[in-house]
Amino acid sequence: MRLKSPRIQPLADSELSNEQKDALAAQFGRGPVFNIFRTLARAPKAYKAFGRWGGYILSDYNSLAPRERELVILRAGFNWKSGYEWAQHVRIGKQCGLTDEEISRIKAGPDAPGWSALDAALLRAADELTCDAFITDKTWAQLASLTEKQRMDLVMTVGQYTQVSMMLNSFGVQLDDDLTLDPDLAKP
Repeated sequence: MRLKSPRIQPLADSELSNEQKDALAAQFGRGPVFNIFRTLARAPKAYKAFGRWGGYILSDYNSLAPRERELVILRAGFNWKSGYEWAQHVRIGKQCGLTDEEISRIKAGPDAPGWSALDAALLRAADELTCDAFITDKTWAQLASLTEKQRMDLVMTVGQYTQVSMMLNSFGVQLDDDLTLDPDLAKP
């Protein structure tokens, strides 16, 4: 985690305006609300717009298979040193078929042994996007088994989780109680 305490406090239930309550209830109903959303709800209109775009990225409209989507989200979160992002998406990645061994290997990157050619290309694309905001011709060619829309969704997914990581890191969003910080992301 970059910060040990929040720069922007997540809203407590007692602080929520009716607009904020409505926005959070639309997503969570009566369930627990994650710190990221309690923080973003301080800007309700931005939160609502953010939710629509983020909803696309995590939906079936995103043409990347869920496992592939989570592979690149986790790599982007790791590259941006976003402990919160990593912790949330480890859980989601497992639900989408990633194994503990694969999740650990994501941290080692595309050149770690054991990746399929496509998985390595996806991780390399995430690295290139988070380093230079550009997928090289070589890596683009290695993604040839993906459709044009899948490659577009790949770039948009890494872009979305780059933005999310920036917000989490800069706002100091702390882990929810049910999450565990990865020791590799414990240092600022």
